[in-house]
Amino acid sequence: MEDNSKIKLFEETPVPRAVMTLAIPTIISSLVMVIYNLADTYFVGMLNDSIQNAAVTLAAPVLLAFNAVNNLFGVGSSSMMSRALGKKEYDTVYRSSAFGFYCSLLCGVLFSIGYTAFSSQILAVLGADAETVTATGEYLKWTVSFGAVPAILNVVLAYMVRSEGSSLHASIGTMSGCLLNIILDPFFILPWGMNMGAAGAGLATFLSNCVACAYFFILLFVKRGNIYVCIHPSMFRLEKVIAIGICAVGIPAAVQNLLNVTGMTVLNNFTSSFGSDAVAAMGIAQKVNMVPLYIALGISQGIMPLISYNYASGNITRMKKTLTFSTKLSLIFMVIVSVGFYLGADFWIMLFIKDKSIIAYGSRFLRGLCIGLPFLCMDFLAVGVFQACGLGKQSLVFAILRKIVLEIPALSILNMLFPLYGLAYSQFVAEFILSIAAVLVLLRMFKNLLHELEN
Repeated sequence: MEDNSKIKLFEETPVPRAVMTLAIPTIISSLVMVIYNLADTYFVGMLNDSIQNAAVTLAAPVLLAFNAVNNLFGVGSSSMMSRALGKKEYDTVYRSSAFGFYCSLLCGVLFSIGYTAFSSQILAVLGADAETVTATGEYLKWTVSFGAVPAILNVVLAYMVRSEGSSLHASIGTMSGCLLNIILDPFFILPWGMNMGAAGAGLATFLSNCVACAYFFILLFVKRGNIYVCIHPSMFRLEKVIAIGICAVGIPAAVQNLLNVTGMTVLNNFTSSFGSDAVAAMGIAQKVNMVPLYIALGISQGIMPLISYNYASGNITRMKKTLTFSTKLSLIFMVIVSVGFYLGADFWIMLFIKDKSIIAYGSRFLRGLCIGLPFLCMDFLAVGVFQACGLGKQSLVFAILRKIVLEIPALSILNMLFPLYGLAYSQFVAEFILSIAAVLVLLRMFKNLLHELEN
């Protein structure tokens, strides 16, 4: 099967238009996901209960761990599918999507069983104490024990649908769940509704992820025969070429997210020693900072199919133009947002909670976090290019540099030099160095690709 409209988008549409066609739905989807993440913080914050706010923050590393599976089979499968499309190898596209889907399903089930069996030990590792353990456990019961499978599958399916150029459908599926979550949150969380607090936020998340999965299953059924994503059991086989192709990109991407979980857990443990107000404030500052972060991530994920396709088909010039245009777009936006966050930090934190102590902590945290944003977007774009081209080793090196070599040591050193407040600047230290490395590696990569093309 060959969809000429999608092939034209990858091969002929002017680069700015192609980038915007693929990136805008992904950015909108990312923004809705941010709003959905902020909704939990906002409505739980309306309770003015630092314990409930701390519970959502402490649970975040476990939910972030889902991204290890999402990246292993979502990023890995989508990269494999886009590269196979560029080579017109359609059977490989079908088998890659089936492999990614069924492996994700299995991992979701194992995630759910694993957390449920070892919940007390996991809560201790997360930094939950006698004050916060009950609320954190109730939130994770809905989002992990019951919700791991739909949470993982809806993201993996979105990646695979996006890989063939259907960014709009991928975004609609993701947004359907997010919007439902925003609608359900106040009813489940607040006293005038079910008054469940953090547990209500978890229940709303579980139900919304189920709806998102349902959208993708209906899409695949309705579009069968006209879509490259295939989850028919007959297409699932443990073929060495497929498994290696997916894992070469997916494993480094998964390791990257596991390291993110490690970094967040270390940060939360450092912060929790200063009390629940500090933990709640850090959580709010991180959620606010996620808005531009997810937009940058949306751009890098949106262009991945275009990068993959042109890399596989040998159109390096178009691939380079795609990256150049996307870099200018991301950097301009990130600089503007960073200035706005830094100057208006108090205002942004006050949107989510009225507690003066938490606002004082949170505004200082946000100023530290936001100055790293322009550098972070370069790191995102570089890793996106590596993943799109199947260069798993490079993305793994960047992940190790970011967390193990730079950010986690920076957390310890800055906390010693500037107790508590130094924690917020560790991201800036890591991303500043990584952005320089990203530019140098990408310049060398394109020089080598163009040289190979000429020869």
